[in-house]
Amino acid sequence: MKIVKNTVVSLAYKLSDAQGNLIEESDEPMVYLHGGYDGTFPKIEEALDGQEPGFATQIQLEPTDAFGEYDPELVKIETRGRFPEPLEVGMQFEGTPEEGDDDLDALIYTVTDVAEDKVVLDGNHPLAGMALRFDLTVADVREATPEEIEHEHAHGADGVEVMHPEDEEDEDTGPTLH
Repeated sequence: MKIVKNTVVSLAYKLSDAQGNLIEESDEPMVYLHGGYDGTFPKIEEALDGQEPGFATQIQLEPTDAFGEYDPELVKIETRGRFPEPLEVGMQFEGTPEEGDDDLDALIYTVTDVAEDKVVLDGNHPLAGMALRFDLTVADVREATPEEIEHEHAHGADGVEVMHPEDEEDEDTGPTLH
């Protein structure tokens, strides 16, 4: 079966930086609903459109086609008293870029430094500003179920939606490349 709109694609992938340094390699296939549903980057969909299982390719995405350019304005310094203890570099918190502006989308901020009375938070994606190289192999292609099309995401490789009590949302789609 060919990859076309409203097919579910299972991909094995390896993600590296532009110099070939490995960032991540899939243990489980990434599964997404093909056809502009934001399941993966548009340039990846474009490269896979019309392909079949077994197709392999390498795609390099510039920052604008991946996680965006690094934005220094998304780095914030906050008072340490606003955060729980223990507080460590690498912890993540959700918040908006400007306090009190509920119209802005919430970002995930990563603690990048902890000083005596200050905390440095970075709202950029960890891969922002990086050119990324994806080695992709199409593992499987199947027709999407009507529910997947209605929900605008894949319900896993076999189309069966798995509910986990700890999940806030009702999807189990494996890793996502976006």
